[in-house]
Amino acid sequence: MDVSFPGGPHPQRGIGVVAPFDFALDRELWRWVPDEVSLHLTRTPYVPVEVSLDLARLVSEHETLADAVRALTAVGPEALAYACTSGSFVGGIAGERAMCEAMTREGAVVSVTTSGALLEALAELDARRIALVTPYTWSVTRALEEYLAEAGVAVTARGCLGLTRHIWKVPYRDVADMARRAVRGRADALFISCTNLPTYDVIPQLEAELRMPVISANQVTMWSALRRLGTRAVGPYQALIDPGARPGASPLAPPPPQVLPEAPPAGPPAAPPAGPPAEGGGWT
Repeated sequence: MDVSFPGGPHPQRGIGVVAPFDFALDRELWRWVPDEVSLHLTRTPYVPVEVSLDLARLVSEHETLADAVRALTAVGPEALAYACTSGSFVGGIAGERAMCEAMTREGAVVSVTTSGALLEALAELDARRIALVTPYTWSVTRALEEYLAEAGVAVTARGCLGLTRHIWKVPYRDVADMARRAVRGRADALFISCTNLPTYDVIPQLEAELRMPVISANQVTMWSALRRLGTRAVGPYQALIDPGARPGASPLAPPPPQVLPEAPPAGPPAAPPAGPPAEGGGWT
C-alpha cells in the first residue's frame, strides 16, 4: 500500500545557544521560540565552582566559547547566543563586545549575549532607570550594577537572594515576591537577572500588577537572537515582545488573574538562605 506524506518536515531555521554547564532551563528557552525556529544547545565544560564572579570568568573564556561554537557550526545556525548573564557582564561592556566578536569569528554568523541583549532591550523600552532582581550574592549583583552604570543605566533599587547553586529550583512565587520587593521609587522597568532563574509565566502577571515592563535574562536573550533572524519571539502579554502590552497601549487587555504555576523543578525548591547571605545579599 502506498503511503502519501503531506510534505515536510518543514524547513527549520536555527539558533545556536552556548550555556553554562549548570544551565537547567532548556524548556523555558523554547517557549519564546516560534515553531519554524530550532534551538541547538551546547554547554561549557564542568568546573567545580559555585555561582560567583570566578565562575562567570571561567565559563566566558574565549577558548571555551570557541570550542562550544565550533561544536554548533555543524548544524548551521543563523545566529549564536551566549545564554549567561554574569558570564557576559563580568568583563564590562568591552568584555561583552569581545565575546561576541570571538563567537562570530568561530561561527561566521551574528552573535549575541544575554548582557548585550539586556542593553538592547532597555534601549527598545527607553528604560534608563530600572529595578533589579537577582538570585546572586551581593558581589555578583554589584558587578551587574557596574556593567549597567557603564551603559548609563541607573539602578533605583535591587534585591538579591545570595544563592550560589541550584538557582533553577527557585519557584515562581519566590521570583514574584523578589520582584515586588525590589520595585521602590520611580523605575522605567524591572530586570530579573540570571538565565537559570525561571520567569516565563511570571512576566505577564508582574507587568499587570506593577504597571511597568518586566524583562528577564532568558527573555531578552531569545528576543535579541530571534531579531537577528528577522522574526519575533513568542511572549503574549510581555511588553518587550508585544507592544500592545506596554504601559499606555490599549489594543490588549491585561491577562486575567491566575494562580502562578510552579516552575518545573529538578528537585525540591530551593529556599532563600536563612538570614543574610555571607556577602551581605539582601534588599536596598
